[in-house]
Amino acid sequence: MNRDHPSYRHKVYEIVRQIPSGRVMTYGQIAEILGEGYTARTVGYVMHAAGDENVPWQRVINAKGGSSTGKVTVPVNLQQRLLEEEGVKFSEKGFCDLERYRWYPEGFEAADDDETATLFGDAD
Repeated sequence: MNRDHPSYRHKVYEIVRQIPSGRVMTYGQIAEILGEGYTARTVGYVMHAAGDENVPWQRVINAKGGSSTGKVTVPVNLQQRLLEEEGVKFSEKGFCDLERYRWYPEGFEAADDDETATLFGDAD
């Protein structure tokens, strides 16, 4: 499915809308949950266009625990500031503790090495 397709975007936004205030997910984490056809890069592409979709875009960060929008938003570091307002703490270098702030949708707390489950069914 094409990353520009409304259904593709809808699946990403569906997960992101569930992330509670003060918690985060990574682009790769969302891609892994959604399964085949999704990558961290394509989730990032979809999130870049999330402005008018009533999606808490700031809660999706990179795999290091940092903002990926740092110098590309006005004001600078808007994503980090929004997360700090929600209670997420960042280091001086701009990274949050993913062990503390990462959120998992119900049923996806731990990865199963033998099977790849997705939010929309098993990936067989």
